[in-house]
Amino acid sequence: MNFARDVLTPDALTMLQTIARYGSFASAAREMGLVPSALSYRVRQMEDTLDVLLFDRSSRQAKLTAAGHELLSEGMRLLNDMDSIAHRIKRVATGWESQFTIVVDTVINHRVVMDLCQHFYDGNPPTRLRLKDESLSGSLYALTSGQADLAIGVTVIDNVSAGMRFEELGPLMKFVFAVSPSHPLALAEQPLSDALIRAHRAVAVADSIPQGNGVTVGLLAGQDVFTVPGMSAKLDAQLRGMGAGFLPEPMARPYIDSGELVECQVLRPQRSGLIGYAWRDGPQGQSGPQGGRALQWWLNRLSHPQTRLALLGQAI
Repeated sequence: MNFARDVLTPDALTMLQTIARYGSFASAAREMGLVPSALSYRVRQMEDTLDVLLFDRSSRQAKLTAAGHELLSEGMRLLNDMDSIAHRIKRVATGWESQFTIVVDTVINHRVVMDLCQHFYDGNPPTRLRLKDESLSGSLYALTSGQADLAIGVTVIDNVSAGMRFEELGPLMKFVFAVSPSHPLALAEQPLSDALIRAHRAVAVADSIPQGNGVTVGLLAGQDVFTVPGMSAKLDAQLRGMGAGFLPEPMARPYIDSGELVECQVLRPQRSGLIGYAWRDGPQGQSGPQGGRALQWWLNRLSHPQTRLALLGQAI
């Protein structure tokens, strides 16, 4: 007689994930180097042991049932926990994280981030770097949910969550309202009122947080909006005259100086914000850099004023 722990193995959970991803037993079997009958037998074993149906076989596609979705969701959490344990063990043994994940908000100068990654690899560390783009509250969510080790470009807040540490990257980041020279607002009487701005499409960056509604910045009620995944896409859309909106001043300034964008004065207050970086603190809130040597390397580089300003796209 099989028990649940006998069938809920890492290999079995990975198998379920593969079937769900392909939506087909045959395709999943090819990916795993098995014949479809062997794969179907393994799934049947799991279903018989758990006394549930994991896949709806009434259609040509292999679709997860509600129970299958729940098992896959919890199973992936368990696999991630196992990976985290392995990473922690290796960090204890060597001092280096086996993988170090950095989430970077799209407001940050990514070229500078890549320069830092290159310098990191120049030292031949045993750590694999992983970069992820996030926007708005998605950066902090990735850190607090354990999906990242360091977040660069988060909005600095006064009430820091327990176990988290924040540092500011530099002075207030200014935002300017800018449009293409061909946009109707470029020739409108300034300062622009909210009523006039509302009559034209806004370009907005989507909050990448995976749950909830996230946050919206700079939008007016009832305004048409073109939503893009990041700040570089927002800049591109506004250069094309597809909409209007606020852009980080360091990002917009070269295009304003070249005449490709027109800076507009608005009646609403000038947008600005403190941008920083965050990481999870060490045990019991100990002072000083905590974690493995990769985290310490990045915190050391981020402590340099020139690096901080460069990440914000500001002149050094």
